Amino acid sequence: MNKPTDHNPKQDRPSFQTYVQRGDYLKKRNPREDALSSESRREDKRRNGMEDKKIATPTAKAAERKRTPEKSDTPRYNKSVYTQTKQRQYKQRTEDPTKPIRLNKYLANAGICSRREADDYIQAGVVSVNGVVVDNLGAKVMPTDRVLFHDQPVHREQKVYILLNKPKNTVTTTDDPQERHTVLDIVRSACSERVYPVGRLDRNTTGVLLLTNDGDLAVKLTHPKYGKKKIYAATLDKELTEEAEQTLRQGVVLDGEKVVPDALEFPQEDRLHIGLEIHSGQNRVVRRMFEQVGYSVRQLDRVSFAGLTKKNVPRGKFRFLTPKEVAMLQMGAFE
Repeated sequence: MNKPTDHNPKQDRPSFQTYVQRGDYLKKRNPREDALSSESRREDKRRNGMEDKKIATPTAKAAERKRTPEKSDTPRYNKSVYTQTKQRQYKQRTEDPTKPIRLNKYLANAGICSRREADDYIQAGVVSVNGVVVDNLGAKVMPTDRVLFHDQPVHREQKVYILLNKPKNTVTTTDDPQERHTVLDIVRSACSERVYPVGRLDRNTTGVLLLTNDGDLAVKLTHPKYGKKKIYAATLDKELTEEAEQTLRQGVVLDGEKVVPDALEFPQEDRLHIGLEIHSGQNRVVRRMFEQVGYSVRQLDRVSFAGLTKKNVPRGKFRFLTPKEVAMLQMGAFE
């Protein structure tokens, strides 16, 4: 049956609001329908004599292979590699040569060891400044001083900032006696600098984790007085009752401190999935809060930390922070 010539297909289209309500804009295209439409287009070309003729001669095939490089020969660019361009992006700001710095911090910033370990090395007498052995813990040095560690010159490291979307079954530590998989194993090839995680996430907790060698910034992001915001998505073992919800909103006491969530929402239609926003920096704070009201957290994912999210970072992958993000963190612009 022929369709009327004055028919306007646009009149039959539902409005955008209808699309949103029905969720049609989220539906994927049907591969079978795409294949049928492609076949129809090819059939039309055959009828009109417009179909491209494919060269099938052996000589032509050899020439085509010669022009087209093998897939294995195609150079690949790994965005996670710490290139020279990225090194320049994270280059340290010019230091004030008249401002002294504690010796243990100087060694830690150079990637030699942690501050606590640096104190042990200083007391052991293996650190010298301008040719003089220094063994007192409160010693300070100038940025222009010549510092030797085991008779080897110490050079200050450039600052590195890495955002990791932490996977499950990974511990947040620099060294695990049980030899389990750590977050440093994931970013080990990212840079030559010695980075460490800012704060902790449980072994089976996933989500945003920052790794850096900037000790001053790490303190700002983890110290309770700065109150950096963290957003979690939790899945419980059973639906949360209204009584338990009210108890959580009013706050629960953990280690003598009352912890009150800044926000508690239900992103889905059920009450198994909870969105939680907190500022507390206590260990395992989300899991312990739900345990106080008789619930167990099956899955826990940190979707935001100090304004940083895991957008466009797949689970188990990482990226370097942009200079703008670093500046925002250093200025304390993020909550």
